[in-house]
Amino acid sequence: MTTITVQVDQPGPAINPAMWGVFFEDINFGADGGLYAELVKNRSFEFPDAMMGWFKISPSKARGTIEVHTDRPFNAANPHYLRITSEGHDLFGVANEGFRGMGVREGESYRFSAQIRLAAGDPKLRIALYGSDGTLLDSVCISGFSPDWRKYSAVLRPCSTDPRAKLYVLLENAGALDIDMVSLFPEKTWKNRPGGLRADLVQMLADLRPGFLRFPGGCIVEGSELDKRYQWKNTIGPVEERKLLINRWNYEFIHRPTPDYYQSFGLGFFEFFQLCEDIGAEPLPIINCGMACQFNSGELVPIDQLDPYIQDALDLIEFANGPTTSTWGAKRAALGHPKPFNLRMLGIGNEQWGPQYIERYARFADAIKTRYPEIQLVAAAGPEPADSRFQFAWEKLRELKADIIDEHCYAKPEWFFNNVHRYDSYDRNGPKVFMGEYAAQSDKVVSVKNRNNLECALAEAAYMIGMERNADVVCMAAYAPLFAHADAWQWRPNLIWCDNLRVFGTPSYYVQQLFSINRGNRLLPVNLELLSETRSGQRFFASATRDDASGELILKVVNGDDAPVTAMLNLAGAKEVTGKPKLILLAGAKPSDENSFDEPKRVAPQTSVLSIDSPHFTHTFPAFSFCVLRIGVR
Repeated sequence: MTTITVQVDQPGPAINPAMWGVFFEDINFGADGGLYAELVKNRSFEFPDAMMGWFKISPSKARGTIEVHTDRPFNAANPHYLRITSEGHDLFGVANEGFRGMGVREGESYRFSAQIRLAAGDPKLRIALYGSDGTLLDSVCISGFSPDWRKYSAVLRPCSTDPRAKLYVLLENAGALDIDMVSLFPEKTWKNRPGGLRADLVQMLADLRPGFLRFPGGCIVEGSELDKRYQWKNTIGPVEERKLLINRWNYEFIHRPTPDYYQSFGLGFFEFFQLCEDIGAEPLPIINCGMACQFNSGELVPIDQLDPYIQDALDLIEFANGPTTSTWGAKRAALGHPKPFNLRMLGIGNEQWGPQYIERYARFADAIKTRYPEIQLVAAAGPEPADSRFQFAWEKLRELKADIIDEHCYAKPEWFFNNVHRYDSYDRNGPKVFMGEYAAQSDKVVSVKNRNNLECALAEAAYMIGMERNADVVCMAAYAPLFAHADAWQWRPNLIWCDNLRVFGTPSYYVQQLFSINRGNRLLPVNLELLSETRSGQRFFASATRDDASGELILKVVNGDDAPVTAMLNLAGAKEVTGKPKLILLAGAKPSDENSFDEPKRVAPQTSVLSIDSPHFTHTFPAFSFCVLRIGVR
């Protein structure tokens, strides 16, 4: 019989309260069309094809013109606007298709708004929602326009639910209107904030109880060229001041082109910090280090021109933490948050490698540590977990006494099962490890055939057990990517899938959740004795922690094998079991099991009470399972 011995009376290293977190990147329509609740695509006509997302509505009797202008714009940062001119014989105007449609729910309220200027005549404006089958869901009329730009708004309440509705903006009689910043927002956003985030997606994040949120990427931080990099200062303040930027994932994959993928930055750095505060996660922003993505151009800022990039990093820290009397602290306060966001970590670059990165990281580290020695810096170690780029980065960053080194790995499940003991031999006195991006690939990296199945989730759980057992070295970890729109993804697998109305968590989501909400405070030694003559054991792993608040032992066990494992559990040092021990089981019938919109909880945790009256007991762990046992001990 397999034996699991937990030394309950020998607590080891403390576990970072922020150990298990999430990583957000605007990939797979994760921001616009996803977390950011705006329903109108290309709302300010700033896409290179100014009418992308829009199409003309012109019944047979209608006569008029649709023109994009830039003279005397509403805002110079986004100078394009639409002029609709109608001769008044019939309704005439435009419709917006949204992000693969607009998801609207019966009875809920959706606020339309736009900047509008009267150009000629005295027209009325008909705002309407039409369903995917042509059903009129609701409409309102707006009139009384001014020759100066003004914001007009109205509320629409659709009479039925539709995942692919469209918004119509139509002139009812003769005249001309200039229109810009066209918006349609659900009033039911996260915390009901106007212009806010999609409530069900944020709830999925909150339910993970993440210790940190890494943002905004990812490869979009770097940009394929430096002029396409993410610049945080362009993402704060009024939305009409935020300049549109093409998303790297618009053109990155020839097999999944997404020509309508742009960043409006309605979800910007202030909103990211606010989201961290909402869900109780430590903010971990990543800033560009003067290098474009090395998978693309690899463009470099000359070392003697790096100062503006370093200043951006220093200004970001002041924006997050500075007093309201400071330049950037005052800007934060003006946005409605006078209290600091208590930033404690900052990532320098995303997935860089080579001597050029080390040289630039050293410049950033010197400047930031001189001004803000309390800020922990996260350094990059390249895209692979063991190649020559990785080895070079670790050697140099160890010499520079880096605080935390960011490791990444996307590989088949076998890699994760085979590397559970990866961190056992790491230097306990060297830099800490942040496993910043990882996910098991059922097929291969970048394959469209990758699936979020149970086998991948169990492989990740096994690897997380290895990280937890080495919590004195591994201080943080995050799965990647986070969100994917089912109709607009570029990469799979992903942690959370959504469409315009629905959302579900994958088996990997529930693995992440179970580790996060059952973290514990201190590591407990575990000895696992396996029967070598059985198949079981090749994919059987365990770790244990102690929850100081509840007095519970938290035992995590992965059985990735195709047969159940019966084990004798020995809680060494425990005098008795107290309370009602609890078992949380994540399992499936076969490794290929996965969740879907129709079966969102096919693989999901099930909780039961265990009958245990002694610190020594037997338990059977099902095949293809991840188990969490919470046992009160004295």
